[in-house]
Amino acid sequence: MNNKTARPLVGKLAFETSAGGFLGEPRIRLLEAIGVHGSLSRAAKDVPLSYKAAWDALDAMNNLAELPLVVRTTGGLHGGGTQLTDHGRQIIALYRAMESSQQDILNQLAELPHEPPAPQENTSLRTLIRRLSVKTSARNQFVGAVAELTDAGGMVDVRLALHGGDELMASITPESSENMGLALGEEVYALIKAPWVAVSTKPVRASAARNVWPGTVQGVKKGFSSTQVSVATASGRIVAASMPNAKEGELPLKKSQPIWVSFATDSIILATFS
Repeated sequence: MNNKTARPLVGKLAFETSAGGFLGEPRIRLLEAIGVHGSLSRAAKDVPLSYKAAWDALDAMNNLAELPLVVRTTGGLHGGGTQLTDHGRQIIALYRAMESSQQDILNQLAELPHEPPAPQENTSLRTLIRRLSVKTSARNQFVGAVAELTDAGGMVDVRLALHGGDELMASITPESSENMGLALGEEVYALIKAPWVAVSTKPVRASAARNVWPGTVQGVKKGFSSTQVSVATASGRIVAASMPNAKEGELPLKKSQPIWVSFATDSIILATFS
């Protein structure tokens, strides 16, 4: 008779693809720390993560979630910060609930002779997980539903309704539309490389061939020959742009400055879930 006391099984909830982990304890802790501190830099130190890693993780989650998980504020009595949204709190609660359910099942393994039941699935969290598993070189990765398909004479204009109220128009070939099997209401990725995004400090007129979003400058990073700019739209979506460095005599961009980003309809790459 085996009198050994069985060690309890302890599980950690993490979601991985062939590309590696993409949603797990560190990112959830980052969101939780933002809820406590209202500051990305302080939250990153708590996890711990480098500020850049925290920023990149936050942008990935915020852009691909059904609704923004955090909002960034500027100015005010305390100089602005980063605040958790209600949807962000819901994602944290769902993750912790699934984590607790997983541990409950592990605790029952020693007692139950049959296979334990699977945890209850949650559509919102599963959707977010599936979106975050996509890896591309495009800095801008947005998700929206097909709201309109229009024959534009040799091209198909695809209007996407993004979560949070933003819209964009993409132009693709009829062959691409047919191969992708696009249909109204279908969820689609929109990928836009940062160099394809133009920025202007003056209002830009929208046209049939160009998308225009107003916003404010969130960050500016100057490199050897180009400047990386992150822009927050009114809905909280973050857009990355790459532009040539300011010439001598030109005023550099500043944080919180009003700005307009624009990108051509034929510069958008669409992708569907497999």
